[in-house]
Amino acid sequence: MIQALGLTSNPRKELPLAVDDVSFEAHAGRVTMLLGAPGAGKTTALRLMLELQPGRGITYFRGRPLHSIGHPSREVGVLLGDVPGHPARTVRGHVRMLCAAAGVPARRGDEVLEAVGLVSLREERLGVLSRGMDRRLGLACALLGDPHTLVLDEPARGLSAGENRWLHGMLRAYADQGGTVLSTTADPKEAARAADRVVTLDQGRLLADQPAADFSRTRLRPRVAVRTPHAARLSALLTKEARTARRSVEVAEDGGNRISVYGSTCAEVGETAFRNGIVVHQLADETGDMGPGAGVPHVEGPTALEEGTPAPQPSAAPSSGAQPSAAPSTGGQPPTASPASAATPDTGHPDGPPDFRPADRPPTGPRGGDEGRGAESGSSAGLPPPLSVRSAPRPLHPLRYEIRRITGVGTGFLVGAAVLVVSALIAVLLARIGHTPQPRLLAGWPRELPLPPAAIGAGLLGALAFGDEFRHPALAADRGGVPRRLGLLTAKLLVTSAAALVLAVLTIGCDAELLHLFYGRELIEIPADWLPLGASWLGLVVGCAWAGVLAAGVFRSTTAGLATVVAVPLLVGPVVRKLSEGPPVRAAAGASPRMREEFPLRWPFGGERYLEGALRIIAQPMGGALALSLAVLLCAYLLTSLRNRAR
Repeated sequence: MIQALGLTSNPRKELPLAVDDVSFEAHAGRVTMLLGAPGAGKTTALRLMLELQPGRGITYFRGRPLHSIGHPSREVGVLLGDVPGHPARTVRGHVRMLCAAAGVPARRGDEVLEAVGLVSLREERLGVLSRGMDRRLGLACALLGDPHTLVLDEPARGLSAGENRWLHGMLRAYADQGGTVLSTTADPKEAARAADRVVTLDQGRLLADQPAADFSRTRLRPRVAVRTPHAARLSALLTKEARTARRSVEVAEDGGNRISVYGSTCAEVGETAFRNGIVVHQLADETGDMGPGAGVPHVEGPTALEEGTPAPQPSAAPSSGAQPSAAPSTGGQPPTASPASAATPDTGHPDGPPDFRPADRPPTGPRGGDEGRGAESGSSAGLPPPLSVRSAPRPLHPLRYEIRRITGVGTGFLVGAAVLVVSALIAVLLARIGHTPQPRLLAGWPRELPLPPAAIGAGLLGALAFGDEFRHPALAADRGGVPRRLGLLTAKLLVTSAAALVLAVLTIGCDAELLHLFYGRELIEIPADWLPLGASWLGLVVGCAWAGVLAAGVFRSTTAGLATVVAVPLLVGPVVRKLSEGPPVRAAAGASPRMREEFPLRWPFGGERYLEGALRIIAQPMGGALALSLAVLLCAYLLTSLRNRAR
């Protein structure tokens, strides 16, 4: 169950609090809906519960706050807004990437896609999905970790009637299996129809916390829907008769030939139309809206809460009425869910509601729990089966996630192909012009460019590694709070290093092959100092890739990451070159032979020679500038991570 206690947002300049001391409960086995008009504070309340927004109050998910849960995706499935995925990624690729992030097997992705009816669209790109299919994908992503609780922000907004029925049928099946469902809506009829309990918010304050039946009876007005070609005339007659009889009747024109009559019955409206010779095409009782006094709860007896709840203490009344705001019960035992049979929906039509049939046996425990996770836990054909694996030692598998992320879209392959083509063309042009050293010729690096195309491409790949996370934050429910775990950073550095090494080797190979094709073997002879040259080349490309990763992680932008890579030779390089000409640096350069003479111990396999070669590379102006930039960016990244943890 969910227990939200004293949720209060931070003050805003000259504006009332978005959420002001809201407390309520959502019990397991039930669908609870937060109801309120746009701006009532529903989304802010969810963000406070999920610790995505600073404020006061605390929320317990089965007795624990979210920050103390080791595997949040195994406890709470979240859907806030649209699915924040790269539009070029396929449905299956996106789900499999999130499987690695949640630490669940890849087959779990196929199970949830089958449960939400997206198996036939698993190779479609996210950018072409309709609103209904996007909602289904969002629900599939929320179900990946087999959570006990679902928290959804207006999941039915913008859906068709068929998709709406399917969604609420899915949520009902989830609750029937013992899960907790908390959703928001602005439609009171949807809340009355699909929820077990309705929590009403207005201007950030709690107005009522009621069972759905009491909500429909006390807060929704019945109405008569009428369709007639003489709508204006019938509306005037009904208003006149109500004024004569001194009855409270409200007639609202719905446009065209439809009107809605509040405070009357089908019989009375039909008799009025018959007496005046008005043809009526439709006459039906419907559930209406909450009326003009929606901001004030209809109180019957001492309180509008369910029976057995203590009467609330008076508090500051909201501006929309004089009634004090009702406070929900935060004590007592939660109601026990009835042992309903496990539902087996017939999902023959993807847009229709599930047709539930009793299964052979009921579920033996709540969803997401550790007890009864075997075959006896029961599963529905309309929901993915419960996970049978143990919790991962950490919330995500970063290396597997990063590999699936970078290979799931074609951006990296396009960057690599562009680098190879540009570098080969530059190499051919430089060979035709002449007067270019062989190392620069093979790298396609003219003196006019601050970096070779391969280094710029590697820096772009590194910048995309974090830039895409902030642009399409699949790891964050709040669409912006990308996790800064060191494991994720390490995985990105390793994967981009491998991509940069492959790009560097392919660049030299393609340039050499093209030069051999055009000019013969004399331009591609292996130089005598090929080892230090190769090490310098690989170090330059990998260093640029790392600089792109760290800069994009610090500045949260792909453009800023690439700009930092280009700034290393343009801004940092001249500074390092000027400092390297000073006496202290020249004295340090001569310290290596003295250390070799004075230090008697030697490393195995001549390791001191490789160390000395690495130090020589770093001592170069470009190598020193890159090393200094990487050290500064790494410190900035660590400081940013520590600051976020402190917050």
